[in-house]
Amino acid sequence: MVLLIHHPVSAASRKIRLLMAEKHMLFVLKEEEPWNLSPQLYKLNAAGELPVFVFDGNVIAGSYAISEFLEEVSPDNRLISGDAKQKAEIRRLTEWFDLKFTKDVSRILINEKVYKRFAKKEEPDSHKLKTAFNNLNFHMEYIDWLSESRNYLAGDVFSLADISAAAALSVIDYLGDVPWEGYKNAKLWYSKIKSRPSFKDILKDNIKGILPSKHYANLDF
Repeated sequence: MVLLIHHPVSAASRKIRLLMAEKHMLFVLKEEEPWNLSPQLYKLNAAGELPVFVFDGNVIAGSYAISEFLEEVSPDNRLISGDAKQKAEIRRLTEWFDLKFTKDVSRILINEKVYKRFAKKEEPDSHKLKTAFNNLNFHMEYIDWLSESRNYLAGDVFSLADISAAAALSVIDYLGDVPWEGYKNAKLWYSKIKSRPSFKDILKDNIKGILPSKHYANLDF
């Protein structure tokens, strides 16, 4: 059995779910609240982070390690493909959304709008939210620019870069905080990505206690 320990608010978890769906892999999901992780989770991943991938008694933790592992064991549908330069571009953009977007946007918004609410029973800090929204516009401008000249973010072919970016944006979009109307190219790109069969279950996600934005599951916004 292949088990993925995840949470819908975790973009890294969504990334791996999308990757496995693109590779047509069967897996079982187990949900852990990031703000209230169980002792069992720490036994599997001492870093205390999601996702955690478990198969045949083996454990792989962290979206980078899991995605590279899946690329190795499922070579028929590569999401990191092309020549050395193209693979480097895919990895560069994947890192951009896994690390920079997370630091600039996701970590702040999710901490203020989700973690504080459920873990601390506190109101979000408006100053921190404003910082995250300003950062989000910077990233949207970049996605818009990439989408204007490329079929997909890293080039002509759908790749792990698109998965990482869409996973990150989908969490923010669930909260209703993505300013799509100001970024036509980014909006068209995201519509194309979330129309893929692999995105179907992501659009059914439910973060307990928080309703999704009205357009979240609408393929045409």
